[in-house]
Formats: sequence, structure tokens, C-alpha cells
Amino acid sequence: MTGILSAALLSLVLYAALAIALIVRSQKKIKKISIKPATIIFVSLFIIASIVNYFILLPITIPYMVIANLVVAIIGIFLLYGMTQTPGKNKRSGPFEATLGLLVIVAVLALPTIFVLGIFTLDNSYESINIEKVEEAKPLSKDDTPITVSPEFARNKTQKSMSVVPNPQFYDLGKLQVQKVGDDVVFVGPVEFTSFWKWFRGKETAGYFTISATNVNAQPEFVDSKMKYTNSSYFNSNIDRVIYGAYPTYIQSGEAQLEVDEDGKPWYVQTLYKPIGLTNKPDLQNLKVAIVDPETGDVKLYASSEAPEFVDGSVSSEMATDVNEYFGKYVHGWLNSIFGKKDVKIPNESGTENSVTPIFNEDGEMYYFTDMSSPKENIDSALGYTLINARTGDLTFYNGKKNTGIMDSTGAKEIVNKEFPEKEWEGSMPVLYNIDGNPTWVVNVLDPNGLLKKYAYIKASDADFVVFGDTARETLEAYRLQLLQDPSNVSSTGDTPLQKRSGEINRVLVTTQKNSQVVQFLLKGDKTIYTITAGKAPLALFLQAGDQVQLEANIRDNGTGIVESISIEGLTE
Repeated sequence: MTGILSAALLSLVLYAALAIALIVRSQKKIKKISIKPATIIFVSLFIIASIVNYFILLPITIPYMVIANLVVAIIGIFLLYGMTQTPGKNKRSGPFEATLGLLVIVAVLALPTIFVLGIFTLDNSYESINIEKVEEAKPLSKDDTPITVSPEFARNKTQKSMSVVPNPQFYDLGKLQVQKVGDDVVFVGPVEFTSFWKWFRGKETAGYFTISATNVNAQPEFVDSKMKYTNSSYFNSNIDRVIYGAYPTYIQSGEAQLEVDEDGKPWYVQTLYKPIGLTNKPDLQNLKVAIVDPETGDVKLYASSEAPEFVDGSVSSEMATDVNEYFGKYVHGWLNSIFGKKDVKIPNESGTENSVTPIFNEDGEMYYFTDMSSPKENIDSALGYTLINARTGDLTFYNGKKNTGIMDSTGAKEIVNKEFPEKEWEGSMPVLYNIDGNPTWVVNVLDPNGLLKKYAYIKASDADFVVFGDTARETLEAYRLQLLQDPSNVSSTGDTPLQKRSGEINRVLVTTQKNSQVVQFLLKGDKTIYTITAGKAPLALFLQAGDQVQLEANIRDNGTGIVESISIEGLTE
């Protein structure tokens, strides 16, 4: 309650100053203003402001306090005038008229000033982002499978298991949060109260669900863990109110999310920040995270990067969306974002959580993915994509040649949507991966009920290059095979040095793809699949088992080799 009462008291500062000034000034006049009515109004406004703030939880920041003071002062001065006006007189006395005029002037000056300061502070918020620019992401290794279960599918599956919860009529499934628990990536979803009366009767929620975010066949598991302090609880048991009571000078970003530690104990996690200067704009180098024990209501505050190890998302998806907004739009300031729009990039809204999609790298670290597009209308190509570290808020922008000019996430979803119009299947959770040197959209295909039907792998530079499959691994392997047979893809990337190989031909396969012929072959004792186009080496079309060859190739870690030059004994010198 300390924060609520403090905010209410601070919102009365302007009224108190004006009331005192009126009382002092009136002492020289016949009609005096006594302290009693001013005090009664002060106490009444304090009680009303406390009650109002109990529900709206107004952060104690300069812009909010300025607005609150103006509103309260106008109401208070009108009330004071009404209580001290002489009966039978309709004309306002001079001091009140002057005071109200002063309030109008202050409001006219203060509100635009706060707005203008907020605009100029956008540059500071942009500059507070730790930005790294990278040409392209590391290619997937041959053992990686770049796909996770979509939140829609996980939610649909978990909803069907709500009957295992004690008194299921009291609850609904809350916000799903993806995190890594041990070696598994899972969705964690709390059960939340459905209404005030259900909370009034139940007081505590029953627990939470977990379901694998990587195994489409996994079933949700319910964990019995009583929680008194939740997002759906009321009054002093509400998570937002608990955090506000402890840290009223911070602004909360989005809805608190549930994460579990290695022992299975749940904790509510909320991103907080203090604004820059006289505005409400965030300082992105100084993000905080509040960790709440849902059993006791105890709150602890950490720097976002120093949160306990079990916390994967100390930076909320809402804050990550804001980071993308500042990074993309305000690279050269607010005016440029409106008029010139030089280097401006607009985050796409295809993400699963507030325009971003959580993913995990090979080290188990969580990032928020978003692709960026041009502000110009009717352009559906991407200008690159961002990954935001979910613990530090640091942003990495991938804008190399391969990642610009490719189709954006909206285009990838539309390709899937057009493939199954009669079934009304739609694309969901598009994420861009580097598969064997090719930017590739990986998309879940869901039916109208949110059930996963297929996976789609789409070559980001070619809308006609699409592979569908029933399992993630099967679709990935089929896509890689298609890449090997695509003439436009059979060339060295130049990223790695060429390796010399020689040996005897074991098997040969010649295929025709898009008006070109591709030769693939194996050497005896070598499991690498070598590929070369007939345009690069016409005599390769005549390869047969038993031929001796010498070649230079770019050998990739997925067991393939792109041949740059080849010498065939008996056919070439």
C-alpha cells in the first residue's frame, strides 16, 4: 500500500500549494478562506486518489504525476471555491479566477512540453539499445531441427486437458511462456481464475501445465502447485499490485509471465524499467526484472541480465517489441521516421507473442525473432531480421546480402495459406533459418482448430521453392535434398576454403532441374554427396561408376559438397 498512498499524496502537491497560496492571499481581504475547507478537500481528494490509484496503479513518474496533479488541482480548486463562495453571489472572487486561469495556462504548457520531450527522448531510447550487425546467421548443423511447436497448437492441446485440474470450472488456461527446463524446451501455462467470484471462492489457483515445445506428440502435464498471487487474482493478491506496491517508481512492461525453476517451483516474472529524464521512454540499458513468489507474495528485483538462471525471459516479449520499434523507426530520429524515412525498417507482426517469436539457440539461450520490412507500401520483401536476447535486451541485426530482398514473414504465411484453401489450413510462427547457406522460412501449418497438420520449408529467395512434410525431420531432409538438386544453389558460398578430394566414382545421379542438369555422385569410401551443374563441367554428364576423378569442393557439415572444379581421368586433361 505504500506505493499507492505515495502516488496519491504526490498527486496532491499542486492543489496543496495553490490552496495555501489562496489562504494566505485571502487574509488581506474581507472574505477570508479558512484552512478547514481546504483541509477537508485535501483529505477527501487523498482518499479518492488512493482508491482510484489502487485500481489503475499509476507509476510514480514525472509525466504521470504532472497529469495527476493538474487533474486533482482543477477539481480541488473548484471544490474549494464552491465551499467558500458567499451565498447569493454568482460572481467568482478574483483569487479563484486567477488560480483557475493559472491552472489552464500550466496545463496548456505542461502537456505539450511532456509530449515534445517524449519525442526528443526517442533518440536516447534508440541509443540505449546495444546493437550488433551481422551478415548472416550460423548455418544449422546436420543434427539440428529448426522447428518448435506453435503456441496455438500447444494451447489447443493443453485446453483439452483442463479436466484434470481440480474444480476445472474455476479456471482457464493463462498465458503460455516458452522456456528451457533442464534439457527440454517447454511451454509453461498457469491456470487462472475465470472471474471475480471464482477467485472469491477459490482464493488460490491449482497449479500449472507444461507441454513440450519441440515434440508434437508430447502430452501436457499438470503440476499441482497452489498459487495465491496470480495475474487473475484480485485486490492485494494481484501480481501487478504486488509488484507496484514494492516498486511504484518503475513502469511494468506487459503481463507478468510464469516460469519454473529446476525444482518445478513456479515464479512470476515481470520486466520493469525506469524512464529517461522527464518522459516515460525506457532506458534499454537499465532494464530490471521483478521475481514474485506466488505462494508468499515476496518480491525481489534484479538487473535483467542478472536474474536467476532458471529465468529465460527476464525481458518480456512486450519490451522486445518496443526495442524493435525503436531500432527500426528511430535510427535517424523522430522527424526522419515521419518524413524522409531514411534507413527506416518496420517490424512485421507475424510473431507469436506481441509481434516477436521466442526461439532458442544451440547454447540454450532464448531470443526474440522478428523480420523487418520496408515502410513503403506494396513491398513484401524483408530488409533483414533481428534477434533480441531475452535476458539482456541486446539486439543483433542480420542484414547481409542473403538476408535482404528476400520474402518477408507475411509472404511466407501467404504461400502456405494459398496451398490449402479448401481445408482452410494456415501458416503460423514463421521463423527464418540459415539452412545450408540458404535463408529459409520454417512455418507451422495449422487447421482452423489450431492443430498441427504439416511443416513447410520455404526458400526465402524463391516463392516457388516450397517443401511440405508431416514431421520436422522428414521435411528438413526433403528440403535439403531439393536444395542439392537446385542449379541456382549449386555454387560455393566462398565462406570456407575449397578442399581437394580424389577417388573412384561409386554412384552417379543426373537430374534435370529448371532447364539445367545437375550431377550428383559418391566416391568409394566417402559418404559425402558431391554436386555440380553441367554448365560448370559439361563432361560431368558422362561420369560413370569406376571413373577416377580429382576435384575441389566446398564441403559442408551436412554431408554435402559443392564442386567447383573436377578432372575426370580419360575425359579431361
